[in-house]
Amino acid sequence: MRFVIQKMDEKDLGEVVAIATSFTSNPWSMNMFIGEMSNPHSYCFVVKTKGGLKWTLMGFICFRNIEDESELLNICVHPQYRQLGVGKKLMQFYISQCRKMKIRTFYLEVDSSNQSAIHLYQLFSYQLMGIRKKFYRGQFDALLMIKKN
Repeated sequence: MRFVIQKMDEKDLGEVVAIATSFTSNPWSMNMFIGEMSNPHSYCFVVKTKGGLKWTLMGFICFRNIEDESELLNICVHPQYRQLGVGKKLMQFYISQCRKMKIRTFYLEVDSSNQSAIHLYQLFSYQLMGIRKKFYRGQFDALLMIKKN
């Protein structure tokens, strides 16, 4: 599958919000994405594939770096492109970009009910460092995970 990863642009936001809404019961709003895109410490990217003459948005990733630490804020793949390695490509891109910026410690938070995401993060050597009980919708725990370079 041919794809490109590029900086998120405001023209991508309609599709980005639609993908985020398809995945979680607590998705980011358009204003949250705009705010993150304007934050000097944040990085937002989309992954697209070309079908014929048209580029289709497959997913996105947003993260924030401060000094030698990074926090993965949001990653999502369109349901049509899940289980095809798109999430892995986004994670590889994320870690590669961060290594170029001398990031040494990576953090994230994930809903304990999101087993596919947890599996993905474990593939990239993230380890459990804490739990926020009933953090999501008062039902599901938030797992706090860390990866050290």
